[in-house]
Amino acid sequence: MYTRLCSGSVYGVEGRLIAVEADIASGLPQVNVVGLPDPAVRESVERVRAAVKNCGFAFPLERITINLAPADLRKEGTAFDLAIASAILAASGQLKPDPFQDTLVLGELALNGEIRSIPGVLAMVEQAKLTGMKRVLLPQGNAVEASFIDNMELYAVSHLRQLADCNQSDSGWDSLRYCPGSDPLLAEGSDSSFPHGDYGDVLGQHHAKRALLIAAAGNHNVLLSGPPGTGKTMLARRLPGIMPLLDEEEALQVTKIYSSAGKLPYGVASLMKERPFRTPHHTISPAGLIGGGSIPRPGEVTLAHRGVLFLDEFPEFSRAALEVLRQPLEDREVTIARSRAVFRFPAHFVLAASMNPCMCGYLGHDTPDQRCQCSSSQIARYRAKISGPLLDRIDMHIEVPRPGSIAGLKPGLNSAEMRTIVKAAHQRQRARHHDNGGSPIADLAGASLRRAVSLTSEAELLLRTAFDSLGVSLRAHDRILKLARTIADIEQVDPVEAHHIAEAIGYRSLDRQLHTING
Repeated sequence: MYTRLCSGSVYGVEGRLIAVEADIASGLPQVNVVGLPDPAVRESVERVRAAVKNCGFAFPLERITINLAPADLRKEGTAFDLAIASAILAASGQLKPDPFQDTLVLGELALNGEIRSIPGVLAMVEQAKLTGMKRVLLPQGNAVEASFIDNMELYAVSHLRQLADCNQSDSGWDSLRYCPGSDPLLAEGSDSSFPHGDYGDVLGQHHAKRALLIAAAGNHNVLLSGPPGTGKTMLARRLPGIMPLLDEEEALQVTKIYSSAGKLPYGVASLMKERPFRTPHHTISPAGLIGGGSIPRPGEVTLAHRGVLFLDEFPEFSRAALEVLRQPLEDREVTIARSRAVFRFPAHFVLAASMNPCMCGYLGHDTPDQRCQCSSSQIARYRAKISGPLLDRIDMHIEVPRPGSIAGLKPGLNSAEMRTIVKAAHQRQRARHHDNGGSPIADLAGASLRRAVSLTSEAELLLRTAFDSLGVSLRAHDRILKLARTIADIEQVDPVEAHHIAEAIGYRSLDRQLHTING
């Protein structure tokens, strides 16, 4: 007898529907799983066999063939367990096949029949909705996550035995129907909540805080440079707190990424609202940073999507790992090609990095007790780890010096006040860039950038003079334009004036240093 069900898998961060076909024929008792299954899928036969027997069903002692279609697409993971078990039971006449029609079936089986949660449910349910399906049978532990996709009938089960009860009951699956609570999926959140700390706790460093305010307002990449202990890491960690909460579309996208990666917080009751903040260690591999694997998994740049990727001790990362950042910083996505498919991962993040001026950390910041011990060749090797093309893609190079005295230090703006300023700047950008989907200024290029940035004659002259005198690249020229536009948005003025251009140039300190060295 033949039965066909629908299950799913995750490829990259997108769901893909997989047909699970079961055929039971006369012959020696054996089970064959075909359709490019990986070891976890092939092992599902033993999990299914034990679960079926331990739940009071009879496992057919005949020749069973399980096909996972499309057959040329590699399958991995444990999400097919429940579908395979249901297909075998339906094909052997132990379950009614009709309830499984036009239903997405997901779940991992334990040997005693318990149904365990799986990663990537959000992406698979979203794909099922796009293809016109209306029903999902899934683990109880994934029901809340699946409810983030509206207009889908959810049937949550915790044990395989529940399917037998439904098979014998007149009410059928109605007893399994999951009804989400009345709480909104995307709460407004609290502007007073800053999980990574408040800028109001930071004494001094007003120049760096001003720079980070601009970075948050325009999604600009930033590099903090200074001696040890000046607060570079502390300043960067607070950056997501002054960025607006994710809107509904962004929250769904970010939550889907974390679900696909198996990193969604346990017991999550709503879509993720806070901006992601990722801090990988400097020993991370290029694949760990941008994603990889036989079926590629998202890397840190994708997990930081719509948030902040913080690379502490920037030059300590391997050259290979840093160079793979060039494409996502420019294209806002990662493309990974494999022999059978090309995978694209979203990677729209703000890069925040920190570094010391040299290996010992005290170059240009000598004190009577601490002096730089690095030779010129050591300093050159240390800085050469960051290539020119990568540095060119970082909008702001900020010096974080050691304060002269702690006595007169004041905190300045707190995170709530900074977030209010950032929100106002974002609103101006959305209104002005309506034709470009309300994109932040950092995403604009070419003609759209020229339309967004209107310069006074004095500002245009200053920018042209700086371009000629500093010898910056055309990319750096455009990034100065974007920075100046963001500064003007913070001040709620238009057009861009000369002092906006001057401040933007001031945030390109490494351009000036390199020009001095090369000159």
